Amino acid sequence: MTVYFIGAGPGDPELITVKGQRLLRSCPVILYAGSLVPEAVLEGHQAQLLINTAELHLGQIIQLIREAHDNGQDVARVHSGDPSLYGAIGEQIRHLRALAIPFQIIPGVTATAACAALLESELTLPAVSQTVILTRYASKSEMPAGEQLADLARHGATMAIHLGVVHLAKIVAELLPHYGADCPIAVVHRASWPDQDWVSGTLADIEALVQAKGFRRTALILVGRVLGAEDFADSALYQAGTQHLFRAPHTIER
Repeated sequence: MTVYFIGAGPGDPELITVKGQRLLRSCPVILYAGSLVPEAVLEGHQAQLLINTAELHLGQIIQLIREAHDNGQDVARVHSGDPSLYGAIGEQIRHLRALAIPFQIIPGVTATAACAALLESELTLPAVSQTVILTRYASKSEMPAGEQLADLARHGATMAIHLGVVHLAKIVAELLPHYGADCPIAVVHRASWPDQDWVSGTLADIEALVQAKGFRRTALILVGRVLGAEDFADSALYQAGTQHLFRAPHTIER
């Protein structure tokens, strides 16, 4: 048997990968994070055992996997977004390795990608930003040394901040010295879900905009000059004079 850590995507059931959907519909055991994975993602499953793990602790989840392993049953362990990002799969994998239970990770569409699509933005623009930093706001648990928000903000790169909307005032205060008050910022609530909503503004006015919306949780913050940018250079890749492996020098322009 194999445990498949499946990224269900950000919410829209059509954003799960083909491979993830195939495995989810074939595994006899499904353990899914019900607080963030919509039930629509599970449609078409043929599982003998379907369990929402939102109320279970790690030991209980591992015990369910051990029982499936003893029965020779594959397990679909379904997480939201991409399981490699804030998916808490590392601790599960550690237990599976100790128990010699095989596993695979099936990537998923990230919340950051869903937000960028909603905002109609490319997060990496020539001469604007070529780096995307995915991070979270430190509240209950500290960040590792050198990963405080102010440390990351010094790069001026496009930044996606998870788990921070209730601390927006503190976040803005830390970003302002590095991005400037006129820097674009957006807060997206439940990207790709039926009730998705968002606001776009600048570091100067985003707090008031978010307060008016009442966003308190399940929201992602995107900040950077790429948002809404119009004045940027074309990439070298598609310029007529650029030669590369797939474009011979004699290519005729039409």
